[in-house]
Amino acid sequence: MLDQVESNYNCANASTDLPNLLQELNQLELAAADGQSDEQQQQLNRIRNQIHFIRNKCDIPHES
Repeated sequence: MLDQVESNYNCANASTDLPNLLQELNQLELAAADGQSDEQQQQLNRIRNQIHFIRNKCDIPHES
């Protein structure tokens, strides 16, 4: 997870950051499949928010 994603995020980093965040999200979702603590849910939400922010800011379409 990135420490902080702000409005001045450099989209040149998206080609590295986005795949890393997606991989981290996938790993956390697999680990949390048996049940999630509040802390795990918050971490999942933060990563999803970062992914959403980067996709929106850098005009990257969501891959289904």
